[in-house]
Amino acid sequence: MHKKTILFDLDGVLNTYDGIHDKNYIPPIKDGAYNLIKELSDDYKIVIFTARNTLIASKWIIENGLDKYVENLTNIKELSYLIIDDRSINFDGDYERLKKKIKNFEVWYKNRL
Repeated sequence: MHKKTILFDLDGVLNTYDGIHDKNYIPPIKDGAYNLIKELSDDYKIVIFTARNTLIASKWIIENGLDKYVENLTNIKELSYLIIDDRSINFDGDYERLKKKIKNFEVWYKNRL
């Protein structure tokens, strides 16, 4: 069976990233992220995307037990069925609506402060 790929961004989606970047430290895994990845891996190829150093990110994946479920770690947004990212906008075919979404965009965690 060919599994469709879901590309997950690391910071802000799988970890507790709050906008403060430390190149040598990756924040803890978010509540529920492990179970989500585990469950989805039965039906989808799970790939994690990060702009971080991939050696540090690989260590984080292993330390959090995700290595059993993640098929790849990349710093390139590869062709995927879905991309899950905290800094994205869904395009619905309407450029005027897209322009408004861009102008009003806020990362989800900034809305919680």
